Amino acid sequence: MQFLMFSKMLKNIGKLPLGEAGDRIKAMGFDGVDLTVRTGGYVLPERVAETLPVAIETLRSKGLVVPMITTEITDARGKNTASVFRTASRLGVRFLKLGYWQYEGFGAIEKQIQRTREQLKGLEALSREYAMTSTLHIHSGPFLTADAAVVLRLLEGYDADLLGAYIDPGHMTIEGGLSGWKMGIDLLSPYIRLVAVKDFGWFKRRGAKNWEFRLIPLSQGMVRWHEVFSCLADIGYNGPVSLHSEYEYMNLNELLDQTQRDLQYVKRVVKEVEERRA
Repeated sequence: MQFLMFSKMLKNIGKLPLGEAGDRIKAMGFDGVDLTVRTGGYVLPERVAETLPVAIETLRSKGLVVPMITTEITDARGKNTASVFRTASRLGVRFLKLGYWQYEGFGAIEKQIQRTREQLKGLEALSREYAMTSTLHIHSGPFLTADAAVVLRLLEGYDADLLGAYIDPGHMTIEGGLSGWKMGIDLLSPYIRLVAVKDFGWFKRRGAKNWEFRLIPLSQGMVRWHEVFSCLADIGYNGPVSLHSEYEYMNLNELLDQTQRDLQYVKRVVKEVEERRA
């Protein structure tokens, strides 16, 4: 497996130039970077042809790989879509995370699934043209890809090496904490091409009726990581694993320290799973 750091927080919280971000990521022990190529990211879509080559060369000069980029693409006909695919492919990027489709509300889902599947035809064609894999990320909340069964409906019939699933056991646990997350991995196993790592706990504000979730360190959260990586081992997954570290309540130094502990933790989990299976 390749362990990557999602670059979002180093840009948003740390305001770090990419070169310095690369130094920090390498020092923590990561193999590479999940690079943001979207509005507010390290690379802006409208400038991708000029800036993505520089960004990737900067990271590679630090000894880091960039096997994937995170985008906001949902339409093959988008203004910058073809340029993002073309430039990333030329630079050897293999995987592209697509953007999100908002769930349109109760009673609309069947029509929305069919409409989105039509949009995915164009994205599959671009993936084929540029020898890349575009992926649908599972994200809890009011998103069409919040549920693995819906993601399966969206992907069925497409080539999994062109349109795949980007599973996120943290978000999957939010939506299906007991066994739903595991059933989701089971259903999507032929399509899984990327894995995101984050964890959470449920909290209740004083006087509030409802509970809400907050991201917390991997060793303290609700995701059953040993079971997750056992499932991934069962299906032979050996691809990129992106740590998201979206600790918005931490300052930069706290976030970096916690990210390093998270990386050490997840590597230990993977090793323990491997040893148990030996």
